Parts: sequence; C-alpha cells; structure tokens
Amino acid sequence: MAHSLSAKKRVKQNTKRRTINRARKSQIKTQIKHFETALSSGDVEAASEQYRLVGQRLDKTAATSTMHKRTVARKKSRLAKRLNSLKAKKG
Repeated sequence: MAHSLSAKKRVKQNTKRRTINRARKSQIKTQIKHFETALSSGDVEAASEQYRLVGQRLDKTAATSTMHKRTVARKKSRLAKRLNSLKAKKG
C-alpha cells in the first residue's frame, strides 16, 4: 500500500491511464473485427473502407503511446496484406 502522497497520486494516475488504454485497445479490436467481417464477406469496397478506419484508429493510438509505433506498423502491414490478397482474388 502506498504511504507517501506522491505514491498515492501515482496509484490514481496509473488506474486512470490503465482504463483509458484498455478502452483504446478494445476499440481497435472492435474495428479489426469489422474489417475481418468485411473481408470474409468478400466486399472489396467495404473492406477498403474498414481498413482506412482501422489505420486511423491505430495511428491515433500510436500517437498517444498506448501502443508502440512499430507494433501499430506491424498490425497495419498484416491487415494490408490480407486486403491486397482479397483484391488480387477479385481483380
């Protein structure tokens, strides 16, 4: 248990940041699920739009350092690879 005032404040700050970070990561996971459903339906237009939205959300999360920028880049790259394979099948 924290005894000093600064330690007590740090506990409060950590709790607040953890809830914010969890919410951001949850939003990303939801957005990726929307992208995956668009991919599985085979709709290139919808998948492209969802990929754009996922990319925006990931970039905003990387800017706030909730996730590392390289982790975000890796996720975007893997999603783009899946989108491109769908486009190649349809095209």
